Amino acid sequence: MNGGDQGSGGPGGDGWLAAPLAAPGDPEGDHVPEGLPPIIDSHVHLFPDPLFQGIWRWFDEHGWPIRYQRPAQEIASFLLERGVAQVVLLPYAHRPGLARDLNTFVATVCRADPRMVALATVLPGEPQAVAILEEGFALGLRGVKLHCHVQCVAPDDPTLDQVYECCVARGLPVVIHAGREPKSPAYRCDPHELCSAGRVERVLRRFPTLKLCVPHLGFDELNEYEDLLGRYDNLWLDTAMALARFFDDSLPEWLLRARPDRILYGSDFPNIPYAWDRELKHVAALELDPAALSALLAGNARQLFGI
Repeated sequence: MNGGDQGSGGPGGDGWLAAPLAAPGDPEGDHVPEGLPPIIDSHVHLFPDPLFQGIWRWFDEHGWPIRYQRPAQEIASFLLERGVAQVVLLPYAHRPGLARDLNTFVATVCRADPRMVALATVLPGEPQAVAILEEGFALGLRGVKLHCHVQCVAPDDPTLDQVYECCVARGLPVVIHAGREPKSPAYRCDPHELCSAGRVERVLRRFPTLKLCVPHLGFDELNEYEDLLGRYDNLWLDTAMALARFFDDSLPEWLLRARPDRILYGSDFPNIPYAWDRELKHVAALELDPAALSALLAGNARQLFGI
């Protein structure tokens, strides 16, 4: 289905986070909505507790109130105990020298429960970046997580070439927050300058065998990413926060139907201001074709991450 008149969406030049946003205070369930097939949450963040505390302070001041400020050891178990079948844990390094410790941390957490898998991270351009990734892959990590806004790097920056080449050689995916939103004046760089669907397309063209996943459905360029999905079979999107009707009241059902084999469910837990099952309720209400629903909620994640 073509986005057409739906538009790209978006908040205008100041970005979604021109000012902090309020929490909606919506009710939460104690289990995943009935009638849904098995669920893999492909976008769950995990950091050591001191780093989580710093991230949550930033969100409280510049983003939105974090509803689920829990110890790191409880993050995955919160979802698993409520019926999510598996989780994919995503760390990201915001300064040099942090990635090795983060990779070791998430790999150690995953050893305790086979329902958890994790990606490695690295700061683009830091010394020994490839060695850091190779060590992470040796620990069982299933790909690489990057964040253009936090790491102040464009998806087509040459410093990322060695990361992409390393993942291509291993057949492992890169999950990169390369969408323009949420823009905030608190970032050290302007995401609207760094990020765009056009820059992502340059990566897809240059690395045609790279498995590349852009979170949040690429907000705020929905039409542009629908076009890329139609032309590149090495692109995936995840849904994290894009189905919540939090930033606006839209629900891009048409994009979910465009390439049901290339979109993954993800929540962005715990860094959300609303109920953990808010987006799952919205997905359940869409009454998607059963095969498409199973692919969205788990099958595509299994394919991408080798779960």
